[in-house]
Amino acid sequence: MAAPASNATTSGTQHRVPPAEPSMAIANPREGFKEFLVSKGLRVTNQRLAIFDAAFNHPDHFTAEDLLERARALDDSISRATVYRSLPILTESGLVREVDVGRDYKYYMANARARTFQAQLICVDCDKIFEVDAPFMEWYGKTVCDKRDMEPESQRLQVTARCRALQRGVRCPHAGTATGTATREK
Repeated sequence: MAAPASNATTSGTQHRVPPAEPSMAIANPREGFKEFLVSKGLRVTNQRLAIFDAAFNHPDHFTAEDLLERARALDDSISRATVYRSLPILTESGLVREVDVGRDYKYYMANARARTFQAQLICVDCDKIFEVDAPFMEWYGKTVCDKRDMEPESQRLQVTARCRALQRGVRCPHAGTATGTATREK
């Protein structure tokens, strides 16, 4: 598994601060997840692996209910409770990150790469979530904390916005995409 990241979290995404030298991609995430489970004294079960596969292979943001549907397609014995109990394990492993956009439920996204901090741009017209690289966040958090002799625990950067095209009376270019899905932008 990739080197563990520090405990700080960033952006609207509750995820760990990346290691000082981010790796390009996690070599074998499934094996890394198995190692993480063993290191925590947890059993490696077919259900946990199916939930991991469903989460890690999801291309966009997803909710617990989305994950339940995808995991059941892999293993129909998976219960809602098992998914909800597995999400904190997945996020603690650093292979999946939690994204809080201020709703009564959370989104999650596979952390397929150790990369720079991620901020979210959330379209309030269509609920689309765009992941945006925010490499300055690590520097900013460290700089502010260093001035007070502290260590960063969490950071977040989220921008909510309205679609200009929709305001002009033109169809939103993001409309028709699933609510809560993500697009990576730099």
